Amino acid sequence: MEGRQEVRLIAVPYDSGHRGLRMGAGPEHLLENGLGEALRTEGRSPSSTTVRPESGPLAEVATAFELDGLVSEQVRGALSGGELPLVLSGNCNASVGTLAGAGPAGLGILWFDAHADFNTPETTTTGFLDGMGLAIAVGHCWRAMAGGVPGFCPVPEENVVLAGIRDVGAAEKERLAASRVAVVDAGSIERGGSRVLAETLDALRARVGRIYVHLDLDVLDAKKVGRANGFASEGGLSAEDLEAALGLVRGRFDVAACGIASYDPTFDTSGRVMRAALSCVGALTGHAPRTS
Repeated sequence: MEGRQEVRLIAVPYDSGHRGLRMGAGPEHLLENGLGEALRTEGRSPSSTTVRPESGPLAEVATAFELDGLVSEQVRGALSGGELPLVLSGNCNASVGTLAGAGPAGLGILWFDAHADFNTPETTTTGFLDGMGLAIAVGHCWRAMAGGVPGFCPVPEENVVLAGIRDVGAAEKERLAASRVAVVDAGSIERGGSRVLAETLDALRARVGRIYVHLDLDVLDAKKVGRANGFASEGGLSAEDLEAALGLVRGRFDVAACGIASYDPTFDTSGRVMRAALSCVGALTGHAPRTS
């Protein structure tokens, strides 16, 4: 809960199995532009590692789950060393490895995203595995592949809060409505400020004490802040709203792990999204941002 903690940075610089492509360029861009400095503790920079697949050839599905296995190992190691694992990934499905490493005991999910990531192979119209990340996390699809990730156990739907969404397909809306996932869309946060999200988090706190915080940077409003990636849209959260929302978490939960995903620096020409990301990491970890 409150207080600063040493952080281990785990970079997964891949998008759809390709290193440094599109959103796969985001993790290393953040590392090269101040994220480590922002997380310095008592003069020491956080430890960091980059995971790399060892088998080939690279393929979207196979490589994604191989990376999940490597992430799981790194997250588990960070936690055993008393560090907070912060996973920087191109795709949201790296969350499967993060959750596996964090372990299922008393664990919930707070998932910030413009999109629901709640498609399955039967409902997707794009075939993009990244649009299935949350569905995989709760055990709705790719069960055999996810089961091969050491330590993975699906998170119960009722222990998931999906926040900031605004670009959701019809099939995903139906699936969400039939699920027990708590949804706080971007409009609700804009109209009600932190109140609605705080109430939802309070309800979650009655069931779990640990939380994985997932931050897809396209939850930020493309007009107010900037475009985090090619899928970003207007109508999202301001940087201030997102930072305040993350601040709500620290007083309610033990943050078991966190992830930043889907940042394509080629769209962030002003650097505003990157600066917002650094501030949000500070709000979540208790480290004052150092962006100079």
